[in-house]
Amino acid sequence: MSNDVEIRPAFQGGPNIAMKVPLIEYEATLRFYRDVVRLPQLNSYKPDNVFQFGSSLLWLDCVAGIQQAEIWLELLASDTSLAAEHLKRSGVERCDSVETLPTGFDGFWIRSPASVVHLITR
Repeated sequence: MSNDVEIRPAFQGGPNIAMKVPLIEYEATLRFYRDVVRLPQLNSYKPDNVFQFGSSLLWLDCVAGIQQAEIWLELLASDTSLAAEHLKRSGVERCDSVETLPTGFDGFWIRSPASVVHLITR
């Protein structure tokens, strides 16, 4: 009989949502959130375009070379090392090449089965 107990990290939704928008649609998307639905734009994040989206922040990122918008989400983990181990055991592969994180940043990238990119951080 084994006394091995799998310790799992706790996850919760993070405060950041990134919308990766094709270059050709970026200005119209920016105007939509700023001028049409009039979400509060947070000037403290300039030069980025960041809007208050309920209790979250919506970051609009202009990305050349993509054909349609993508939504990227943030997941907070109680322990990122434990989260990495748990996700690997669960068959979830990391995709750290999608975007470089700052040196020393406590986090990493994964994709859900639906190909939604998630930043796992504390």
